[in-house]
Amino acid sequence: MNNKLNRNIKLDYIYCFMRNFDLSSAIWVLYLIYKGLPLWQIGLLEGIFHCTSLITEVPTGAIADLIGRKKIIIIGRLCSAFSSMLMLFSSSFLGFAIAFIFSAWGYNFNSGSEEALVYDSLKLLGNENEYIKINARLNVIVEISQGISVFVGGILSEYSFTYCYLTAIFIAIISFGFASYFIEPKVNYISSDNNSKISFKKHFSMCKKILKENKKIRKILLYFPVVFSFYTVLFFYGQQYFSDLGLSIFQISIIMLISGFISCIGALSCKKILRIFKQRTVYIVSLLLSVGIIGMFLNNLILSTACFMMSSYANALLYPIQSSSLNRLIPSEQRATIISVDSMLFSIAMIIVFPITGIFAEIIGLNNVFFILGIILLFMIRNFTIDTSYI
Repeated sequence: MNNKLNRNIKLDYIYCFMRNFDLSSAIWVLYLIYKGLPLWQIGLLEGIFHCTSLITEVPTGAIADLIGRKKIIIIGRLCSAFSSMLMLFSSSFLGFAIAFIFSAWGYNFNSGSEEALVYDSLKLLGNENEYIKINARLNVIVEISQGISVFVGGILSEYSFTYCYLTAIFIAIISFGFASYFIEPKVNYISSDNNSKISFKKHFSMCKKILKENKKIRKILLYFPVVFSFYTVLFFYGQQYFSDLGLSIFQISIIMLISGFISCIGALSCKKILRIFKQRTVYIVSLLLSVGIIGMFLNNLILSTACFMMSSYANALLYPIQSSSLNRLIPSEQRATIISVDSMLFSIAMIIVFPITGIFAEIIGLNNVFFILGIILLFMIRNFTIDTSYI
């Protein structure tokens, strides 16, 4: 069994690469503009994505805790493949909205499940101390995969957006195949109770109790989703921002590729940075992210590119810290559910931030919106202190 659980970690490296190899990730905004949608409708679509996540994130995490993480991951891959198909063949706002709903489900079914499967595999092996290192590696794989996919997607989109979405469908099917080889870690799922309704009730009651009694978890859940939402807005609207500065899709893809490389450095340096700055790490890295976002205000190609890279580095540093901090505090039986709460709160932040950014960008410009987001983040940093001593 130990060998099989060890295989989960190695297999997840491959699966993680395939799952994040999304050629549409850096061009979907430009694709929808090409299809004739204005920025405010694109913002609404992103809002629909996160509204769907808000509704279904926690239930999918609970189902994963109750029936097993592997099954839920597989369902998520099927949803992602169907979403790409709808994006390819739709020509109306409604069609794209349905595609974004399925895309959200693909994300929901995977978000807490994959992380819980990996952490519990390590926990059963007695190697949970290795999680922050493995999570950092996974984040590097994410950045490499996304970086390559952004670059390739940019090149393919110069010829046809269709190629991007056809490849996305194929990749989702391949990742589905890899997911089928995961081994389910044996934790005490509450579904052993014969009455599933009582099981769900007990499960959510325990999750509620954990959240109520553990202040450290609550602080993590309140702070990081907002911070990550600010960077996500920067990343996606950054496509249009650099386009407004006169760059082609290919040139924007180069920036995104370099940004992905910088993010890899950030993820790999996480443990070293923690050793150097200790309790001040989250504060210092968040400050770096804030300065990077504010710097986009300048509308200078060289300085804005540097600020974009700095933000990518800081964001990648925060992910392993957040994930390890949270997993250390959660019991295995409630892991996927509470991780899903984290994702749900990220969705709430995106529901608010992304459409508002799109609306105000058309009124005052993207650079001014980025400046405001960076200032808001500065105020947040002053009021949150995240304990990282137990990582």
